[in-house]
Amino acid sequence: MDINNKKVLVTGADGFIGSHLTELLLSKGCQVRALNLYNSFNNWGWLEDIENYQNQPNLEIVNGDIRDPHFCQELCKGIDVVFHLAALIAIPYSYVAPTSYIRTNVEGTVNMLQASKQHGVQKFLHTSTSEVYGTAQYVPIDENHVLQPQSPYSASKIGADNMALSFYNAFDLPVTVVRPFNTYGPRQSARAVIPTIISQIADGAKSIKLGDLSPARDFNYVKDTALGFVKLAECDKAIGQVVNIASNFEISIKDTLELIKKLMNSDVEFVEDSQRLRPGKSEVFRLFGDNSKLIELTGFSPKFGLENGLKETIEWFSKSENLAKYKSNIYNV
Repeated sequence: MDINNKKVLVTGADGFIGSHLTELLLSKGCQVRALNLYNSFNNWGWLEDIENYQNQPNLEIVNGDIRDPHFCQELCKGIDVVFHLAALIAIPYSYVAPTSYIRTNVEGTVNMLQASKQHGVQKFLHTSTSEVYGTAQYVPIDENHVLQPQSPYSASKIGADNMALSFYNAFDLPVTVVRPFNTYGPRQSARAVIPTIISQIADGAKSIKLGDLSPARDFNYVKDTALGFVKLAECDKAIGQVVNIASNFEISIKDTLELIKKLMNSDVEFVEDSQRLRPGKSEVFRLFGDNSKLIELTGFSPKFGLENGLKETIEWFSKSENLAKYKSNIYNV
């Protein structure tokens, strides 16, 4: 499938990855229906960071909520390709409000699948997460790795992933499960570790509050993640498949902190903040993704190394108008 000029729907378009994906799709000439979570402030989230967003002829911003099945039916009318990114994603909040994750991540996904089936959507890209793998049993982690629900969040995403695959098996809905590893970059929530470090340093902190520094992660720059989504949408062989978007590289949180300190010419010290620590059995200590399936199917591999991606991220966060949108002294659950 050539996605250029297609009518596409991006759920979660107001979020971090969703807004970057929306930008990329617009650059390809797609007609984009962008779902923004309904709110009474008429705020369109990170979609408002897209240049000239109010005057983009191919951008239709719709306010709503995937938890409502009737709304999802209307949302999917006339759509060729669905990029389903809408989800609750904060792991710490899933300890506090697990039912919310079932209602949004599982029930909301079922609503979108039903609507897509009803309206004959040509491709349905469902967003998973590397968190479903839990701590690596072997590395690099390929798509056959056992799934381990180490948090209510990851459990909800395992449920959503399997519901998506069930619609492929039972109803021939053309589903691809896209499984990104740790994405970072401009616009990311400060609850994530890289924005946490950068925003605190940029705000002049002398010490950095973090949780456990020992876990290792496979970081992927957001522009690579967005391009991976598009490549998989264009790949008919990816239908019915689960595919990692990964860099095939891992680095510890400690070494990530040291690299950011170097790039920002900072001498900040690390302070452990107990509220940022996960429960012991819930911590995922190692994520290191195998991206060979993605490369085999699409020919795509990451364009940004970690250092280059961090430089672009630091540059964005260091602009006063962007940093002002963050409360670096407050821990975001």
